[in-house]
Amino acid sequence: MGSLGAILKHPDDLYPLLKLKIAARQAEKQIPREPHWSFCYTMLHKVSRSFAFVIQQLGPDLRNAVCIFYLVLRALDTVEDDTSIATDVKVPILIAFHRHIYDRDWHFSCGTKEYKVLMDQFHHVSTAFLELGKNYQEAIEDITKRMGAGMAKFICKEVETVDDYDEYCHYVAGLVGLGLSKLFHASGSEDLASDYLSNSMGLFLQKTNIIRDYLEDINEIPKSRMFWPRQIWSKYVNKLEDLKYEDNSVKAVQCLNDMVTNALMHAEDCLKYMAALRDLAIFRFCAIPQIMAIGTLALCYNNIELFRGVVKMRRGLTAKVIDRTKTMADVYGAFFDFASMLESKVVKNDPNATKTLSRLEAIQKTCRESGLLNKRKSLLRNGNGYGSTMTLFLVIVFGIMFAYLSANHQNN
Repeated sequence: MGSLGAILKHPDDLYPLLKLKIAARQAEKQIPREPHWSFCYTMLHKVSRSFAFVIQQLGPDLRNAVCIFYLVLRALDTVEDDTSIATDVKVPILIAFHRHIYDRDWHFSCGTKEYKVLMDQFHHVSTAFLELGKNYQEAIEDITKRMGAGMAKFICKEVETVDDYDEYCHYVAGLVGLGLSKLFHASGSEDLASDYLSNSMGLFLQKTNIIRDYLEDINEIPKSRMFWPRQIWSKYVNKLEDLKYEDNSVKAVQCLNDMVTNALMHAEDCLKYMAALRDLAIFRFCAIPQIMAIGTLALCYNNIELFRGVVKMRRGLTAKVIDRTKTMADVYGAFFDFASMLESKVVKNDPNATKTLSRLEAIQKTCRESGLLNKRKSLLRNGNGYGSTMTLFLVIVFGIMFAYLSANHQNN
């Protein structure tokens, strides 16, 4: 849960945090008993707790399909990310990965920590995959094949231009958007969304992650991972790693702002995609990560700390997003609020200030024209007037309640 200092500063984070904590405990208790499904859902909780929580809202068949889709792509991504694997070994695995998911005996040891466990015991994922409906299997196989081929292409190719950047993000994330749209359609819950909008959903998330993870990627051992396009960073420094040095702080922030501005171009497409969804569970599953993405961009923009450490949304705000995202009014409200927050950080002498403001104004205009902004509660303003003493009292009371509920769950 969030730190006491953060809760005292943002008292209305407390209730959503407690709700999320209890819901996460309940989700863990709902893990299936069959060994292969138990492995898959347990692994899902380990590699992405937030995703594991959101996925629980989907219907059983679709939930299983999305779980396996996610783990298959996480495994594929683990192969791509492991810089210790020789290229002549890695490329054939990436290209053939869509066939390996049909082989209950296949595994390949790579990655670290929980990702190594996933790869070493991949037979559990394959066994679960083979129990899915044929339409789900075909959608997962198709996207895995296309993604593996795209990853293999960029193992041997640098991200030079912005077009390269968009192509790389399409392979590793845009295809995820296309695959999810196929799974939603296969479940009978949604119409098949356009490839263009599905791709934008993936690109918005991926570009946010690439921006946020700059320092982790550039410091990767034994070899740096470089995803920021040369066409952008070369305007500011001679080498991508130069951005992390204090002497280049001004140029680093300008380059960061350029990258954020590039990512914002996908926001309006994401709003169109989400507005067309009919199923509430699918809507929440899609909307929560998108709100987290624009929130993260707002935090990263003009923030030198991205080159010094980790920049991410506080847990309480994340819990609020999960708790309050139920309608398109909530999505429009969140996008409007975070766009306004980002707008307040734009400085006139930034080289891309005009373009950044133009994209933010377009997002705000779409949100205003929805006519729904007055039907939501802001994520960025505390909704109560609790003082620190009252908040501390509530922390203690809710802590006791949570301990009591946890004990009851264990006894049951």
